[in-house]
Amino acid sequence: MNGFAPRPAPLEIPLEMTVKRPPFRWKRAVLLACLAVSGVSASAADRKVYVANEDAGTVSVIDGTTFKLTRHIAVGAGAHNVQVSPDGRLAWVTNNGKPPAAASQAHAGMSTADHGAMSYAGEVWAIDTRTDEVVAQVVVGKHPAHVVLSADSRWAYVTNGGDNTLSVVDTASRQVVATVPTGEYPHGVRLSPDGKQAYVANLKGGTVSVIDTDSRQETGRIPVGKGPAQVGFTPDGRLAFVSLSQEGSVAVIDPASRRVIRTVRVGDVPIQLHATPDNRFLLVANQGSRKAPGDTVSVIDLSTFSTQPIRVGRGAHGVVVGTDGRHAYVTNLYANSVSVIDVQTRKSVATVAVGAGPNGISVTP
Repeated sequence: MNGFAPRPAPLEIPLEMTVKRPPFRWKRAVLLACLAVSGVSASAADRKVYVANEDAGTVSVIDGTTFKLTRHIAVGAGAHNVQVSPDGRLAWVTNNGKPPAAASQAHAGMSTADHGAMSYAGEVWAIDTRTDEVVAQVVVGKHPAHVVLSADSRWAYVTNGGDNTLSVVDTASRQVVATVPTGEYPHGVRLSPDGKQAYVANLKGGTVSVIDTDSRQETGRIPVGKGPAQVGFTPDGRLAFVSLSQEGSVAVIDPASRRVIRTVRVGDVPIQLHATPDNRFLLVANQGSRKAPGDTVSVIDLSTFSTQPIRVGRGAHGVVVGTDGRHAYVTNLYANSVSVIDVQTRKSVATVAVGAGPNGISVTP
């Protein structure tokens, strides 16, 4: 058993039911039930997958049904992370704006978990998911890394590794309305399920900053380990996580006590992580280094904290689980591709070529 619920057995209809004419009301009920199931399946499917290609300065768009690349969108240099708003209308991508060409390579790789701070402000751009056109460009702090959106899509939170801050962007006015100090070199950021806190992984500080989203102030700092790269939560808010890129492990945090309660060994240089919608599993992308690329995603069973690897491409970096929980998508930094994982069977079912240096990844709801 792999821990996932088995697929339901095919519906078998007894022979006598095929020869007896069912009442009209029964047939109508069956028809309505079939239509209802069809509607749920259609609405639950992932419509689009957005991939930030750091070395190419583009965002690739993948059809979430066919797993085919549909287009590349030109964005600013060093496009590192992308996040679709919960309302599905905009995809926000962090980048270095339009700096000198050589500087766009400064963030590439992340194998050493050590990105040089930029001397100029970066930006976050918004892409209209209906047209796949850039509709906004907002100047934030130096060397922006990750971006997340509030549940109502009103606020965007951007980590600025170059000046140790978190920018709060009003997505309506498309302006920065607050700048919050964090720990040293903030990188990954996620919001708690209730939206009251933002957890920020301080890559060089060995800590996770806890930001109160109402007061927009840091209210705590959790010591976690070496090279914290990305944070995450189970959807029920019971557990939080942070990948420790310099330890090859994931720290499990109790949000109530703000303490690390255990660590779980995964692959080398784990970067992004994402919990499944049913709160049962955590997927962790193991990047490795350019000389010794990692090519696995570790699946952590959150009831036993046992792990199982899934083979993907070279340099597994970003990972996201689709909104219906059926598929996970992994960016392969050194292979310039995205692996599509069937979450139930824990196997890669498709590989999609994208732009150079794929990093962050997100799906429409």
